[in-house]
Amino acid sequence: MPVRIYHNPRCNNSRKALALLREKGIEPEIVEYLKTPYSVDGLKDLLGRLDMPAKALVRKKEAAAAGIDWANLPEAALIAAMAKNPIIVERPIVVSGRRAALGRPPEKVLSVLKSPA
Repeated sequence: MPVRIYHNPRCNNSRKALALLREKGIEPEIVEYLKTPYSVDGLKDLLGRLDMPAKALVRKKEAAAAGIDWANLPEAALIAAMAKNPIIVERPIVVSGRRAALGRPPEKVLSVLKSPA
């Protein structure tokens, strides 16, 4: 099954996750999401696969996130802000089929490679 990684090459965790996939013999499709930003619908799909709310996927320490009350922002507004400012989205995210994992820590991305139970 094809594997996709939403990757930021400047991020240590993202580089580690990519290396882990390659160690397993997987050459994923690499989407540098800062060059090819998420769409609102794409983020909604990823959040569904991750089974998490948008606020759990926000990098709150990014300068672009400063001063925004993420905890009280409605989900739709938060997703729109994430699509507009993809730097505030946690990384890396790896997708395979209907499964997705946030690579925090990087080893978590390997969970998408397991066969469904």
